[in-house]
Amino acid sequence: MTDRDADKRLAAAAAVEEACDDMLVGLGTGSTATHAIAALAARKLKIQAVATSRASAEMARSLGITVRDFAEVARVDLAIDGADAIDAGLRAVKGAGGAMLREKIVAASADRMIVIADASKRVERLGGAKLPVEILPFARAFATARLSALFERLEERADYRTDNGNIVVDGHGWDDADLPALAEALMAIPGVVGHGLFLNEIDAAYIAGDGVVTRLERGRQAR
Repeated sequence: MTDRDADKRLAAAAAVEEACDDMLVGLGTGSTATHAIAALAARKLKIQAVATSRASAEMARSLGITVRDFAEVARVDLAIDGADAIDAGLRAVKGAGGAMLREKIVAASADRMIVIADASKRVERLGGAKLPVEILPFARAFATARLSALFERLEERADYRTDNGNIVVDGHGWDDADLPALAEALMAIPGVVGHGLFLNEIDAAYIAGDGVVTRLERGRQAR
């Protein structure tokens, strides 16, 4: 039987080997990202970090990592995060942990963005995953009505707010034939402030399956 949590830990351990003293590191959010935070702390490097959620910031501080306020940061050296689904072109769906907007901002600021995952997250096409969309509460009904043209079914996360105070709607049954066009259509809806499509941000991925870690680099063969 595959131990997915063990594979997540292996992928995280491999990814944090890229971190060096004096780096500013972006910390992701979610169950896989927690393994990276723990592995990073275990290396006891002289680093600082920014976090994509309050939960990740609290965990990092509890393990002795200095966490800075990203509002005062324009660039990070390295960002490490998980993914809900990732294809061979390093395009991904993220946001199960609800932090996709902050994750995308930190990823865009990073000189290098790494995704870590167990092998179950590697897919041929992304359309089978649910796609999270972050919406201003003020625009809830309007934005959801517009989103209904892009998804077969929408499901609002009950009693949930992001760290930004927004709601999240998960879209099911969507067309992944033209991902850039879908991303553009989502952001063209007033009130939509973010979504879980990561099309160009990811530089590399460490994916572990059955105890073996594979590294994928954008534009290169797997290693």
